[in-house]
Amino acid sequence: MPRRMGIDYGIKRMGVAVCDPAEMFATPLCVVPVRGDAHAATEVKRLVDETGAQSVVIGLPVNMNGTKGPMAEKVTAFAERVRELTGLPVTLWDERLTSAMAERTLIEADVRREKRKNIVDMLAAQSILQSYMDSIQQPP
Repeated sequence: MPRRMGIDYGIKRMGVAVCDPAEMFATPLCVVPVRGDAHAATEVKRLVDETGAQSVVIGLPVNMNGTKGPMAEKVTAFAERVRELTGLPVTLWDERLTSAMAERTLIEADVRREKRKNIVDMLAAQSILQSYMDSIQQPP
C-alpha cells in the first residue's frame, strides 16, 4: 500500500505527518522551518525520499465562507512546486480549523505555550492527512 505524507504549510513553519503503510493512522513526523517556497519544497522532497511517501496531501487554507484568499493561492503554488520537484501526486485538502483544533487539544493537555508553537503544526498536518485518508477509505 502507498504511504502518504501530510503537510501543514505556513509562512514560518511547515508541519509534516506520515501515515502507516495500511493508511489507517496518520502520525506527526516533524516541523520544518520555512525559508521560502523553494527551500520548503526541497525539504518535502528530502522527507519524501526518507519516508518512502508516494503521494503528498497539503492543507489548503480555505476561508470559513468557502472562498480562497492570498494564502490559499500561495499554498496552491507551493503544491505545484512540490509536484514538479517530487514527481508525486499532490492533493490539496481543506484544512479549515485544523490548527485551531490542534491548539485547543494542546491547551487542554496543559502544554506550555512555547512548546505548542511547534507541536501544533505537526498535529495540524496529522489532522489534514487523517481526514483525507478517512474520506477515501472504502467501507468493508
